[in-house]
Amino acid sequence: MVLTSSQPLAGSTGPATRRDLSTLPKAHLHLHFTGSMRHQTLLDLAERDGHHLPDALVEDWPPRLSGADQKGWFRFQRLYDIARSVLRTEDDVRRLVLEAAEDDVADGGRWLEIQVDPSGYAARFGGITAFTELVLDSVSAATAATRLPIRVVIAANRTRHPLDARALARLAAQYADRGVVGFGLSNDERRGLTADFGPAFAIAARAGLLLVPHGGELLGADSARASLGLGADRLGHGVRAIEDPRLLDELAARGVALEVCPSSNVSLGVFAEAAQVPVPALMDAGIGVALGADDPLLFGTRLADQYELVRAVHGFGDDRLAELAAMSINASSAPDDVRARLLGDVDQWLAGATERPPRDGDGARS
Repeated sequence: MVLTSSQPLAGSTGPATRRDLSTLPKAHLHLHFTGSMRHQTLLDLAERDGHHLPDALVEDWPPRLSGADQKGWFRFQRLYDIARSVLRTEDDVRRLVLEAAEDDVADGGRWLEIQVDPSGYAARFGGITAFTELVLDSVSAATAATRLPIRVVIAANRTRHPLDARALARLAAQYADRGVVGFGLSNDERRGLTADFGPAFAIAARAGLLLVPHGGELLGADSARASLGLGADRLGHGVRAIEDPRLLDELAARGVALEVCPSSNVSLGVFAEAAQVPVPALMDAGIGVALGADDPLLFGTRLADQYELVRAVHGFGDDRLAELAAMSINASSAPDDVRARLLGDVDQWLAGATERPPRDGDGARS
């Protein structure tokens, strides 16, 4: 049986059942490139080059963060930029991608879409095209090593000029048949006008890429609506859409899934506590929810932790958690045959069967 968010789940035994969530097959759709780095790797690379790290990234890790105001977001972005600066060689990039893949596999990840803004690395790695090719080569090697299918989302930075976003959209379109599956828009949504990035998203849409802008995180439902206006297939975060019932209806009607990152939402002050992250209400509204880790390096939690958190604070039983996993798979760019196989594996997990490993060929590039 292929699971969808509306189909009954075979083998459900209710909230008392607590299967191992690290073996629940799932797709990871919201993971930022530098933010996927292991903390130990950050320390190793910094020590190698004599790079001084702030206490928040060493003994006080994971850092105490907030994005509720401009000062808090600036601190968050500064730590991210510091972490990015330790990536100095091609081998550093290859290590990051391989370890991100290994960590996802350990968490039950069976499909990964990792998001990167090549312009943030261009100066050190020979330009945006050269860096994109390095990332895609690293993805190919990591897939061969771990058998985890990995795809790339190229994201523009909303704090930069919209013309830069157009250049990145053309770059993404150039590699649409070599592992790039989507085009996004990230960074502080309080900066810039979302509508100004419309031409960039039109370029990506013509190339057949998924449109996956951030929105409805630091700002309210109007931000989510503006991002939806870019033609979004998924919204990064989007949790503040809960503030507007009409927007919830529109998201459900258009089949736009939300990439929800509970630990990130709490760390950045979007919600005061994990119980307020509206995962149940979004699901009840008929909206697909794909749990993601966002930036494990800065938040200290990875993919399986998001499912554990939802289990703990919302009392989700294994059937509801399997529904979440199925939603993540359905919202992914996985080909139909891979998606059907992964959904079948979710059924097997719920029925108590041992998860089988990915088959040869699961990692072939689209």
